[in-house]
Amino acid sequence: MPTFESAFLAIQAGLEQSGHWRILPTHEPATCYADFSHNDYLGFAQDAELVEASHASAQRYGMGATGSRLLSGNLPPHLALENLIAQSKGTQAALTFQSGYQANATVLAALLDKKVLGTTPLVFSDRLNHASLHHACQLMGVREIRYQHNNLTHLRSLLEKYSNDPSPKFIVTETVFGMDGDMIDMPAFAALADTFDAFLYLDEAHATGIIGPDGYGLSSGWINQRGLAMGTFSKALGVSGAYIACSQVVYNYLVNRCQGFIYTTALSPAIVGAVHAAWSRLPTLTDMRTRLLGKAHYLRQHLHALGFNTGTSNTHIIPLIVGHTTLAFHLQAWLQQHRLLTSIIRPPTVPPHTARVRIALSATHQDAHIDALIAALTTWRAP
Repeated sequence: MPTFESAFLAIQAGLEQSGHWRILPTHEPATCYADFSHNDYLGFAQDAELVEASHASAQRYGMGATGSRLLSGNLPPHLALENLIAQSKGTQAALTFQSGYQANATVLAALLDKKVLGTTPLVFSDRLNHASLHHACQLMGVREIRYQHNNLTHLRSLLEKYSNDPSPKFIVTETVFGMDGDMIDMPAFAALADTFDAFLYLDEAHATGIIGPDGYGLSSGWINQRGLAMGTFSKALGVSGAYIACSQVVYNYLVNRCQGFIYTTALSPAIVGAVHAAWSRLPTLTDMRTRLLGKAHYLRQHLHALGFNTGTSNTHIIPLIVGHTTLAFHLQAWLQQHRLLTSIIRPPTVPPHTARVRIALSATHQDAHIDALIAALTTWRAP
C-alpha cells in the first residue's frame, strides 16, 4: 500500500504532465501598469469609506463575532445588513455566510436533503456552474441533470422529459457566469420554474453590485416563493462573505438545517460594517456601472477585430479563449511583459480545450489601461 505522500506525489506528477498543476502566484499589482486579474469590479477593496465603516463597527462590536449566530454571534450589525439585503432584493429574508463557496455547498445541500423532501430530488444544472454548486450535489449523493450552457431550449426539453416524475425539481444556475461573462434571461428562467413547479437556485456572485436594478443582481423581484438567490461580498463589494436572499420559510429552515450556517462563527463585525457601507452605496452608482459595461463593449469590439474568441461574454468579464493551456500561459506571459496582469483559467475549472486568459474589467480601469491591453494583444503572435 503506498504511503500518503507517495500517492500525493503521483497525483502531482500526473497534473504536471497534463499542464494542470497549480501553484500559488505572487500577486504584485503595485508593479504593473494595469491589473485585469481581480474581481474588485467597483474598486471598493481600497475604498476609504468602507475602511472607516469597518473601523467604526469593530470599535463598537469588536473584531470577532465570538461564536456562531445561534450562540453568541448574532449581533445587531448582522441583522441590520440582512434586513437591508432582503429589502433591496425584494425578499422576505436574508442570511449571511462566511464565503460564497460555503453558502453554495451547504445551503444547496440542505435544500436537497432527501430525508426532508421524502425522495431524491431532480437537479437541473448548467454544465458550467461554479464548482461549489456541483459540490453540493455530490455531498447529498444527487446526480445532476446537466443542460447545455445557458441553453433554455435544452433545459425546457429536459424538464419536459421528467415532467411526470413526482420528485421535487430544482433549477440551479449562475446569473452571470464568472468564467464566461455571459448572463441568463432572468424572466425566462422564472417562467420555466413556474411552469414546471421547480425551485430556482440562483448564484449572483458576479452579478451583485454590477448587474440588475440598482446593481442588486438579476434576481431582484423574481424570487421569494419560487426559490432563492446567493451572492457574494467578495467581488464588486470589495470585502468578503456571502448572502442568501429568500422567503421566511426557507430562512427558518436554513437556520435550523444548514450545517454551514449552524456550525461556523459569524462574520466579523468589521467585515459586516464595510459590507453594509458598500451595499448602501450601490443605488448611487448607476453611471459608474453604465461606464464599466460600456468599456467592456468597447474592448470586445476591438478583440473581435483582432480575431480573439471571447465566447458569449456580454458583461464586464471577458475571456480570451485560446484552447490549450500552454497557449494560455504564453499569452498571459506576453501581457505580463507589458505590465498587464491577467488570470489563466484552465481545465477542470472550464471544459477541456477551452483554456483562457480571463480579463476582469473594473470601474477603476481608465481608457488608457484598456487601450494598452488592446495594443499588447495586437502584437501578440501564438508560438
